Amino acid sequence: MVSAHGGRPVAGAQHRQVKLGAYVTFEDRAWQVAAVAGASVTLVGEDGQTASVLASFLFADPAFTVVGSPATGVQPWGLLESVPERERERALAWQRHIREIETGLPDGPGSTGVPRPEYDPHRQSMAEREQAKADELTRLGWPRVSRATVRRMRARYHDQGLWGLIPRRKPSSATGQADERVVAAILEALRRQRGRSKGTLKGLRELTGHILTDTHGPGTVALPPPSTFNRLARVLADPLEHPGRPARTATAPVRPFTPTVALRPGELVQIDTTRLDVMAIGEDGKPVRPELTIALEVATRSVVAAVLREEGTKAVDAALLLAEMAVPHPMRPGWPDHLRLAHAAVPYGRLLALDARLQQAAARPVVVPDTIVIDRGAIFVSTAFLAACETLGVSVQPAPPRSPAAKGSVERTFGSINTLFAQHVAGYTGSHVLQRGEAVAGEARFSVAQLQELLDEWITACWQHRPHDGLRHPVLPKAALAPNEMWGALLGASGYVPWPLTGADYLELLPVRFHPVTGRGIRINHRTYDHTLLNEHRGRPSPTSPGGKWEIHLNPHDVRQIYIRLPDGQLHEIPWIHRDHVHAPMSETTWRHIRAALNQRADREAHEAALAEAAEQVLRRSRPLPDSPAAATPAGTAGVAAKTLPAPPPLEDAEDLDAVEARTHDDDDSQTGGEGHPPPARFALYDAFEEAEHW
Repeated sequence: MVSAHGGRPVAGAQHRQVKLGAYVTFEDRAWQVAAVAGASVTLVGEDGQTASVLASFLFADPAFTVVGSPATGVQPWGLLESVPERERERALAWQRHIREIETGLPDGPGSTGVPRPEYDPHRQSMAEREQAKADELTRLGWPRVSRATVRRMRARYHDQGLWGLIPRRKPSSATGQADERVVAAILEALRRQRGRSKGTLKGLRELTGHILTDTHGPGTVALPPPSTFNRLARVLADPLEHPGRPARTATAPVRPFTPTVALRPGELVQIDTTRLDVMAIGEDGKPVRPELTIALEVATRSVVAAVLREEGTKAVDAALLLAEMAVPHPMRPGWPDHLRLAHAAVPYGRLLALDARLQQAAARPVVVPDTIVIDRGAIFVSTAFLAACETLGVSVQPAPPRSPAAKGSVERTFGSINTLFAQHVAGYTGSHVLQRGEAVAGEARFSVAQLQELLDEWITACWQHRPHDGLRHPVLPKAALAPNEMWGALLGASGYVPWPLTGADYLELLPVRFHPVTGRGIRINHRTYDHTLLNEHRGRPSPTSPGGKWEIHLNPHDVRQIYIRLPDGQLHEIPWIHRDHVHAPMSETTWRHIRAALNQRADREAHEAALAEAAEQVLRRSRPLPDSPAAATPAGTAGVAAKTLPAPPPLEDAEDLDAVEARTHDDDDSQTGGEGHPPPARFALYDAFEEAEHW
């Protein structure tokens, strides 16, 4: 490749010349160019062998080089964008001047026009043209331009192209005029601090002084002033090792971040537990921060299951997540009709033909998990959870230790829940103590069961329909999809296979215990469960269970009924004899508190009736205040007429319940749900701005 008009090749073009007599390397052999005819090149090898190849095939060979010529490369055009505009324009001007010197035309070979007389290659020598250009630039006001300068710029242009015309400046030292001994001492101090808890710059300066004294002797090298030392420390330290930053260790280097990728629904589900940043009314009437356990489907970023617990989450809670994510989420009483799956961005008609259970389902995905990623928490590595996963054919994958990015999606979802949901709920605590209000405990308005209802509705109404920044297709990178939209899109590629999990499967996942069936029924923690189904089994041993006791399944979230396995092999529901009196789920924590607050009575049936009455009062007192727009009752109490119940007789050891009752009275000394108030209905999302109008 030669330049036009017989002029000298420009800017490295001579590096790409293949002319007669040139030696080239082709297919790892040395050849000499014997002839060039059109697009064909004839080569002669050292052994006399000849070859005729196309020029394009010759240049495409990875081993092709022109012997004696430096290898060419693409100029770093991107670096020119980082050069100041003034220097970039000066380099472009030099390029035009050099082209005019060599070809007679400022735009180089192939351009139109007539060369000026002083730059005509046919009339003037190269030395005369260089001197003419130096004189011209001097007249234009360019400083210190001589013929030697022009010749040097031509050489740099041919070696490096346009990038060679950019002025080179010796990089200044980041430490300036600082003493090298001080710099070495600071680096040693930073090395000693690596992996330890970070202190202050003042402490680092003292350590540097000790190093200088130990190395060079007392008073030999003076420490710079604090301001100079702080500048040196910031320049020399790794950005992640500045005082006050998290500690790093040499044995645990920073790993490159690898995002978790899932290509179909259910391929990967991440489970984790954290404290919700909301104060709720506990089952004993005291403010508590409930624990939230969620299951996040990675492919669609859908929250396929969520459970709130007042106390520490147990293995049974994690096991119940499996069943909750694999079956359709039912519509709750009072939810608006647009939250049904029929109105979601999914092929509802096709899904309904495959799974009739979706007819009454809410607009949330139903996934069959293949792999569940867990941390090494006790509840997730427990026998109950692992056995449930094995029974349902789910693979459990523990996250690697000290690898928070392994469950980055679910960790980030917790932050989104606190930001998008929790901060709008009464009793929001903030993410840390500096954001916490002065009377957060007094702002709590919802019980844990009500918060669970709010969270489920928010997930269905907001989270599943909100565009997620992590759900983007490479072809449409500017369009963020909502979790339900991504679920509908992936269903078209992967399909939907319903999981035949029934209500009996839920019961099998519940914790198991063994109790006898007596003439009065089944006694568990001073509660009596009885039904006519037990008539023929009273006082008789179980034919299958060890020790003659009967297999009982108990839901720790709702102790109002139990499930017993009878000789037919099926689990049958046995209600608590006072279940009709308590209209909301009640857990073991509530029961233990009531037992401690009431005296033991001689008559057992009367005693249990009093306990049931007290339980109803505690659950009523846990509801929001009537003047709050977010006040409501759990879904299970919808349709139950609110009325003022008579207070239980005063007891000597019931101070806690009395205190709770005193806190639930309003300014008119009327209890929640009394006369004059509308009947309780379902509760909606908390509106902080509407609430402020009542302050």
